[in-house]
Amino acid sequence: MESCDGMVRSYYIYRFVTPNCPVNKFASVQLSGSSCAALPLTRSRRRSRRRELPPSMETPPDGYRRNVGICLVNPSKKIFTASRINIPDTWQMPQGGAGEGEDLMNAAMRELREETGVTSAEFVAEAPYWLTYDFPPQARERLSRRWGTNYKGQTQKWFLFKFTGKEEEINLLGDGSETPEFKDWAWLLPERVLELAVEFKKPVYEQVMKVFGPYLQADADEDSAAQNETESTPV
Repeated sequence: MESCDGMVRSYYIYRFVTPNCPVNKFASVQLSGSSCAALPLTRSRRRSRRRELPPSMETPPDGYRRNVGICLVNPSKKIFTASRINIPDTWQMPQGGAGEGEDLMNAAMRELREETGVTSAEFVAEAPYWLTYDFPPQARERLSRRWGTNYKGQTQKWFLFKFTGKEEEINLLGDGSETPEFKDWAWLLPERVLELAVEFKKPVYEQVMKVFGPYLQADADEDSAAQNETESTPV
């Protein structure tokens, strides 16, 4: 695996904006330089919005399996999504457990390689907090038997990577070190990723899209500017 020592991690500050400031569905992370007045996420606001947001925190909670999630995007800013072999009609982004003491960046790169065969990926950003979901009762029983544990669910640290290789590199057999988990894959828009996600993961996926929204939005502005430039250029 390539060294990650030279990578600089990007952290976004999660903020709520005032009602008079229009925000895109996937752009709830306020970027510096915005003309909208932003309010910091205070303890009182967190209580008042608890029903709307999934549990999020700076440190992983007890009773949950430590996990990393990978949002891999291509140059068109579409997201790599794959369908599970053992769960029909279920699509998800790559994810996997992080070992005790394992560097989370290294864990994300390892999981990406093991599940998709991808090694040509450039680090873009890391979510500044953990996102947590509970297992449905039947899934919890099944996983408890498999792992010999009694986790309530998974607490995840999410990473955004840009795919820099060729699509021939993508191999759902992975690197051969683990049993394959996926049978099909596709590059999808954020809205479609949310639509295809299993219900108990959707709140986390919504937050992932909001945290990484500024990056996923970037090309829309660039494409619009390029189109305007083309239209204004005489033939």
